[in-house]
Order: sequence, then structure tokens, then C-alpha cells
Amino acid sequence: MQEFLLTLPAWAFALTIFSLRVVDMSIGTLRIMVSMRGNKWLSWILGFVQSIVFVLAITSVLNSLDNVLNIIAYAAGYATGGVVGMWLEEKLALGFTHVQITSSRRGAALAEELREEGFAVTEISARGKDGMVSMLSCNVRRKRAPLVEKIAREADEDAFITSEDVRPVRRGFWRA
Repeated sequence: MQEFLLTLPAWAFALTIFSLRVVDMSIGTLRIMVSMRGNKWLSWILGFVQSIVFVLAITSVLNSLDNVLNIIAYAAGYATGGVVGMWLEEKLALGFTHVQITSSRRGAALAEELREEGFAVTEISARGKDGMVSMLSCNVRRKRAPLVEKIAREADEDAFITSEDVRPVRRGFWRA
């Protein structure tokens, strides 16, 4: 093993590469999520910053390919950055989600509870495997989706709840 690898400057440089790569990958993950939601300008800004950070990180590694510590730091930063980016995107909860609730017992009451909380709800009568059910359709900001799910579980613990990301196109009630 190279004695150089045991020095504080070598470890500090590797930590810098690791940090740059975590930032690069985190920004990249956020950029992809923002792009999927149609936010072109934020995607452009994130891509620009990501490119600068990437060039700094890769240049640092390529300038010292004989230093295995830097290569390991680069790879570890890549892996960690993807996870950190997903965690950040989850916390930011950008965009909208469509929550669909199927209730065989308490559809109308559940719809009223959601409306009292300020959510727009569309009720649809449908026939399920065991008879008539209420399908409730609710489009909300992703930050508010856990509240919709909580209200639904409290009102009807047997309700079937699904959600999917959506992009609003035009009009409608988006106050929630």
C-alpha cells in the first residue's frame, strides 16, 4: 500500500471527491424528477450546476489515477448521491398526485370529510367484485397526499387507496 494514502491530505482530497460526487448525483436525480414534471427552467439550472460539479469531480480523479482512494471515493459518492437525491426529492414532494380511493362502505362520508379539509373530490359509483363501491378521485399537491391517505384510512380501514403522479393540463380545482 502506498504510504501517501495514509496521510491527512490524501483523505481530505478523497473526501472532497466523494462530496462533489454526492452533490453531482443528488442534483442529477432532482433534475430528472423535475424534468419529468415539466419544469424546464429549473431542470436547465440544475443541469448546468450538475455539469460544473461533475467536471470538478472527474478532473480530480483523472489527475491522479494511481490513487485508489480517489477512485473509491468517486464510486462511493456516485452511489450515495443517487440515494441522497431520491431522499431529497421525496422530502421536497414537488408536483401533484392523483389519489384514488375505492370504498365499499363509507364513500360518501369519506368524500365529505375530504371536502371539509379543502380537497376537491369526484365521486363515482362503480360495481366491484362484491357489489357497488364508491370510487373517489382526488388530485392534490404531493405534499398533501399523506393527509388524504390518512383521512381515508381513518374513515374506512378497508378502503383501497392508490396514487400516481400527474401533470395538471388545464383548469380544475387545485386549491388543496
